[in-house]
Amino acid sequence: MADRAWPGDQLIAAAQDGDGEAVAALVSGSHPHVRRFAHSLCATPQDAEDAAQEALIILYRKIGMLRASGALASWMFRIVRNECLRRTRLMLRGSAPLPDRAVPSSEDDVLLRLEAELVARAIAALPADQRRVLIMRDVQGYSGRMTADALGLSTAAMKSRLHRARATVREALRPAPDADAAPPAAPRGGGGRA
Repeated sequence: MADRAWPGDQLIAAAQDGDGEAVAALVSGSHPHVRRFAHSLCATPQDAEDAAQEALIILYRKIGMLRASGALASWMFRIVRNECLRRTRLMLRGSAPLPDRAVPSSEDDVLLRLEAELVARAIAALPADQRRVLIMRDVQGYSGRMTADALGLSTAAMKSRLHRARATVREALRPAPDADAAPPAAPRGGGGRA
C-alpha cells in the first residue's frame, strides 16, 4: 500500500499566501499523516482523533508561521506530540488525589507537576500497544476484560502488555544512581581464604 506524500512546496506556498483552496487542500492532504502521528503517540484512540483535529486546526490558522515548506512534517509532528502529552497530563492530573489540605502549597504543586511530567513522558515513550493498555487499566480504571475487549486482545495478551508497560514505566521513573557517590570499595587483601 503506497502512502501518499506530504503536500508539495507549491501548495504550501499558495496556502501561506492566503489561497483558500490551497489551505483546504493542504489540510486535507496532511490529514492522513497527522492522524498516523496521533495514533502512534496518544494514549487512546479518542485522544489521537482529538489531537489530530487540534493539529489540523492549528495548521489551518497558522500556516503563515511555517518558515520553510520542507518543515511541514516536523512542525505537524511537534504539534501532535505536544497535544498528546497535554492530554496525558490532563488525564494524570485528574486521577491524582489531592492532599488533605484544602490548598496545596506552592512547593507541593511544583512537585506534583514535576512528577506528573515525568510519568507522562514515561508513558508517552511506551510502544503504542503497551501505552493504550496502561492508560485504560491504570489511568482510566477499566477492568481487564473491558480493556482486552476494547483493544481486541485476549486477557492473557492484555495482561502481558500491561506487565511490560508497568515494568518499563517503573524503570523509567527509577532514580538514576548518584554520580557523586563513591564506588563500592574493593575487597582488601591479596587473596581469599581457601
